[in-house]
Amino acid sequence: MTDSPSSSVFYRSRKPYPTAVRGEGVYLYDAGGRRYLDGSSGALVANIGHGRAEVADALARQARELPFVHGSQFTSPVLEEYAARLLNFLGLPGFRFWAVSGGSEANESAIKLARQYHVERGEPGRSKVITRLPSYHGASLGALAASGMGARRAIYSPLFNEGAWPKMPRPDPRLAGEADAERLREVLETEGPETVAAFLAEPVVGASDAALAPNAGYHARIAAICREYGILFIADEVMSGMGRCGSPLAVRLGGDVTPDIVVLGKGLAAGYAPLAGLAASPEVYGTVMQGSGAFQHGFTYAGHPVSVAAGLAVLDIVEREGLPERARVQGERLLAGLRELKERHPVVLEARGHGLLLGLVLGDPATGQAFGTPGMAERVARAAWERGLITYPGTGAVDGIRGDHLLLGPPLCIRDTEVEEMLAALDGALQAGGVSRPRQTPPG
Repeated sequence: MTDSPSSSVFYRSRKPYPTAVRGEGVYLYDAGGRRYLDGSSGALVANIGHGRAEVADALARQARELPFVHGSQFTSPVLEEYAARLLNFLGLPGFRFWAVSGGSEANESAIKLARQYHVERGEPGRSKVITRLPSYHGASLGALAASGMGARRAIYSPLFNEGAWPKMPRPDPRLAGEADAERLREVLETEGPETVAAFLAEPVVGASDAALAPNAGYHARIAAICREYGILFIADEVMSGMGRCGSPLAVRLGGDVTPDIVVLGKGLAAGYAPLAGLAASPEVYGTVMQGSGAFQHGFTYAGHPVSVAAGLAVLDIVEREGLPERARVQGERLLAGLRELKERHPVVLEARGHGLLLGLVLGDPATGQAFGTPGMAERVARAAWERGLITYPGTGAVDGIRGDHLLLGPPLCIRDTEVEEMLAALDGALQAGGVSRPRQTPPG
């Protein structure tokens, strides 16, 4: 365990951290030899599992051949190949791929691109980006301002122009998808549609409201409303994309929908290298290139050849092993098990999600509502950690403070026996109620 005065590392918190030394499949191993089932793929990143030698080999080959070029000066063969392969996998013909290093950078890029698109079209008054409450789009200031996650953004709010980020309510599974989406129209009319550049949303919500998704028809109606008012529809698929929800893009789970911009991350390189990006429609790309001719934006490591080589090797595995379909099948198995746990443990109010992006909503069984004071998710996560299972606890979905949940998302290569191992550990953790003192402290 590490956080001693002798360490030179700036840790995220003052709790002690085990030292991870090895990963294999769905498991991580620490320096003491303890094994952990990675039930959250870190932060929904390790889609293909740990320890894939062919990805490491691809990284090494690219580093020997061409480790770096700056995106303002060169393209590279690996970037050209990857962009074409990726967009074909996603079913986005004619789109253009912009590669960066992480999901926050990718969402920052999408926000800036939406703004520039409207300026190029002669509508500089369009600057607002509508998002949802709750939501999470990243840790950088622009992405955080777009987010509706009180605990993570509260202390930074003096740095935001809050008026630029109107919020609409979260998806409501009690409503038909089309009616649910119509609430976007209400926000547009209130704000003045001529001031709005884009609507940005996660097709399946991740960290802020574990695995919440709207009903079928929602995204098709959202896309239609955006077209009607001349705003861009940005789908944040950083967590839900690349097959995790059982389809290359989660926005298409309820129908054939094509957003104007799709934001990607996490599963692109599956943790083997920093890689994220966005896919822009022919209309968006063409408007910029036929206008000023340059996207007024950039990062030093955008299109980094070694990271892109990792993405290409990961995509090979995703396609060869049919991981989106595997995520669908194993997700159904895991969700069925979670719903059985719900029947045995009244503290579980809801088990939900798509593919291997799943969530447990925890609350007071007497009222069926969130606990008045958060903390249950963290206690259950600690009890799971005791049993060798890593989960992703969260709070604040109800009002920024109340609302406990566990986000679950193991690698898409998880096997039947490992699904059962996850469920057994969760069963024990829920039985303990998260009140037993852990032998080791989990991340969170």
